[in-house]
Amino acid sequence: MATTNSNTHITTHTELSIQISLSGLSFCILNANTKQVDVLKHIRFNKHETPYQLLEHVQALFKNETCLQQDFSNVQIIHTNELSTLVPKPLFNEDCLADYLKYNSKILKSDFITCDDIDINDSVNVYVPYVNVNNFIYEHFGAFTYKHFSTVLIESILQIEKNADQPKLYIHMGARNFEIISVVNRELQFYNTFEYSSKEDFIYYLLFTVEQLKLNPETIQLVFVGDILEHSDIYNIAYKYVRHISFGSNKHNYTFNQQPETPHAEFVILNSF
Repeated sequence: MATTNSNTHITTHTELSIQISLSGLSFCILNANTKQVDVLKHIRFNKHETPYQLLEHVQALFKNETCLQQDFSNVQIIHTNELSTLVPKPLFNEDCLADYLKYNSKILKSDFITCDDIDINDSVNVYVPYVNVNNFIYEHFGAFTYKHFSTVLIESILQIEKNADQPKLYIHMGARNFEIISVVNRELQFYNTFEYSSKEDFIYYLLFTVEQLKLNPETIQLVFVGDILEHSDIYNIAYKYVRHISFGSNKHNYTFNQQPETPHAEFVILNSF
C-alpha cells in the first residue's frame, strides 16, 4: 500500500524500513547501492502497549535517533498485529474488506481497513494498520509505503522456497506471538499466528497444526526464523517432537556494520526491502 505523495527530489540511495507492533519496534537503514545495512536496531517494550502509546514510542524514536534525522530514498512501515486475513484473489471484493476480517478478528466500526496484493500467492492480505503512526510518518517524510508483517513474511518464504522440492514448515518466533507457515510443492498450504506465554503453549499449537495438516513430525522439515536461539526452551521442546529442525536466513546477502545476533534474526524487516 503506497501513499500518493512524491519525493522525487531526494537523490540519496539510503532506505529506511520500520517494523512496528504493540510489543516493540525495529528499524533498519540500508544503503541500496552497496547492499550494506548501516543500522539495525530492535526496541522491546516493557509491556503490551496501546496504539496511542505505540505512536509515542515512534515519536521518541525519531527524536532520539540521530540516524533517522535525514532524507531517505524510500521509507516503509511494516505493521505487525493479528488483525489480518488472506483472501484468494479470484474471490476478492474490495467492497467487503470488513466482512473478511470480522469473522476471525475483533475490529471496530471506526477501524481503517486496507489490503496488500501478494502476487506470488495470488492472494490479497486484508488488515488494519496503525493509522496514527502512518499519519505521523506521512507528516515527517511525505511519501512512504506500508505493508502488513504477514505480507512480507509470506512473500519472503515463498520466494526462498520457489525451487524447493520438499515440504517445509516455517515458524517465525516473536516475543508474544509466533507464526506457522506451511509450504508444499512451492505453494502456501497454511498460515496462522498464535499467541503464547510458555513453551507448553508453543508446542501445543505446533503439534495441533502438524496433526491437522496431516504432516509427519518424523519427516517434516521445520525451519525457525525470527527471535529464537538454538538450545533455547522453545527450540528444545520442538526438537523433542520434531526430528528435522534448522534455521533460516535472510534471502539477501547484505553486509552489516554490526552483525545481528543470528542469521535468522529480524527476518521480516531484513526481507522488506
